[in-house]
Amino acid sequence: MNKVINTESAPKAIGPYSQAILAGNGMLFISGQIPVNPLTGNVVENTIEAQTEQVFKNIEAILKEAGYSFKDVVKTTCLLNSMDDFAAMNAIYGKYYNEMLPARAAYAVEKLPMGVLVEIETIAYKQI
Repeated sequence: MNKVINTESAPKAIGPYSQAILAGNGMLFISGQIPVNPLTGNVVENTIEAQTEQVFKNIEAILKEAGYSFKDVVKTTCLLNSMDDFAAMNAIYGKYYNEMLPARAAYAVEKLPMGVLVEIETIAYKQI
């Protein structure tokens, strides 16, 4: 049976979707997180470094709510407004994934919600 994961420590969904779904097989699917501060509802400062840090804070809050951690992440998809920001995003990314490195795809896209610079989708797994 699937379970909706929701926490006030991450931004509310801005559309008809859940922050995350925990599938009955131990798979946790976290919707793409953007750099919105959950306390203010506003996008954080307009640098790739600050925005990537906020995205990871949001992912961490959802992982924690579900009883998971970054060590349980098996796949990420990184969406960037510009591939010129890839190296800076990657440096922040490496702070969170330095032991168990998940599979990853990274793309530049034309536009992201709310005009942000980065969005990261996450899939985690652990035996339940």
